[in-house]
Amino acid sequence: MTAGQPYPVPFYDRPAQWVAPELIGAWLQVGPCGGYVTEVEAYGRDDPASHSFRGPTPRNAAMFGPPGRAYVYRSYGIHWCLNVVCTAGEAVLIRAMEPQVGLSQMMARRGGMQPLALGPGRLAQALGITGQHDGRPFDASDFRLAQGRKLAVIAGPRIGISRACDVPWRFGAAGSPFLSRPFPAP
Repeated sequence: MTAGQPYPVPFYDRPAQWVAPELIGAWLQVGPCGGYVTEVEAYGRDDPASHSFRGPTPRNAAMFGPPGRAYVYRSYGIHWCLNVVCTAGEAVLIRAMEPQVGLSQMMARRGGMQPLALGPGRLAQALGITGQHDGRPFDASDFRLAQGRKLAVIAGPRIGISRACDVPWRFGAAGSPFLSRPFPAP
């Protein structure tokens, strides 16, 4: 369980579909809890499934802010979801991670329920993500994305959306048991 240097801002200042596969294996740290990112989805500026598709709003303002920051929103008014802002209007949703540190705290936040961090709502709950994290840069010791470990990456269609579902911008760690859902067979 090692984390390298935080990613520099220029790393994020690219299209989300380029950044997303490079985040597989990244180290995600929120407070004393952290682990390796195992699944993400990319959302582009002209993507009908993206929150930025109709332009800036108070809800999606962070997506149009500086790259390398968090975009946090509530899904269906229930679950917080954590995204990484890329180039203006684009973001990568962090869907799952392999927990490594702070397991007892994550377990307590999840009420003892397993899995801990498979699916964007469970991941955010386990890490204690709230609206207070919206717009925060990922470069602090208690809130960061950093170089982690190299993992083989697979791609497939995004899930849990109703528009542009066929776009193959869901990326995951090949063969990982830490995915929200299996990828379709090739």
